[in-house]
Amino acid sequence: MYLHLGQDYVVPLRQVTCVFDMDTATASKWTQKLVRRLQEEGRIIELYEDLPRAAVLCVGELGEYLYLTELSSRALQRRVEKRFAI
Repeated sequence: MYLHLGQDYVVPLRQVTCVFDMDTATASKWTQKLVRRLQEEGRIIELYEDLPRAAVLCVGELGEYLYLTELSSRALQRRVEKRFAI
């Protein structure tokens, strides 16, 4: 199973560690630290034109990557639910 993140990017669902809303998650110091570290390591993929609405943290064979997308966390959740018909 794959999750479409926008702008022709798909990731294997098994690699998705968490999805968080950028409006609320960026208030956390832990999240700010994570984003800063991944940005310094060049492990952030920007999939938005104006502002990111959600972030998807994926862990795979090549390590951690953070995808910033213009899709909302709720839209991503609906895509997963639709695949599993929950």
